[in-house]
Amino acid sequence: MVTVSKGKRLPGGPSQARGHSTRGRILDSAVKLYLANTSGDVSVAAIAADADVFPNQVTYYFGSKDSLFIHAAFLALLHDAERVEAIGHSAGSPESFRRNMARTVLMLPSMPLVVRALAVGTSRPALAAVVDQHLTLLFRQSERYLARLMRHRNWEVQRPVPVETRTFWSAAFGATLLSQAGATGSGSDVDLSGTLTVRGGSPGENL
Repeated sequence: MVTVSKGKRLPGGPSQARGHSTRGRILDSAVKLYLANTSGDVSVAAIAADADVFPNQVTYYFGSKDSLFIHAAFLALLHDAERVEAIGHSAGSPESFRRNMARTVLMLPSMPLVVRALAVGTSRPALAAVVDQHLTLLFRQSERYLARLMRHRNWEVQRPVPVETRTFWSAAFGATLLSQAGATGSGSDVDLSGTLTVRGGSPGENL
């Protein structure tokens, strides 16, 4: 524990709190505007106006518009993931879990944003670390969720949990990319549920 003498101000305390608040407002505004504009044509000025900050504060906190976009896309996905987890918890069987998770993820409004964010990170090597940071967070959160659910339901997966979650998300991103690229067909043409190996904990429960 750290003891603070009475009457002394922690270096950067209030200003640091204000900085976090400003950064959070910018990020929240970016998420809202990017989700509302599927073309991605959102200006720094528009984000700044919505967050009630100056445009130069956007680049101060995020470095560039592309960096902000990546942060915003993954934040939107993490918010959506809460809805996905709730749907997974409500599944009554491994079969319905696999089906519901696949159907829901492909319909998430944040998925096209994340696929574009991955493309931005690929074209901008300097932002690769930002993408990796967010992917790592997504995978770890998914692994914890799946492991908890398997224990609670006495279900199991037929491969390591990290492989299960990475395979699922990789296939979901790929399906979304194909859809964005104009490939004919729909989400029902992709067997995303087939990437999940969740089964019952005993032979009698396997579906």
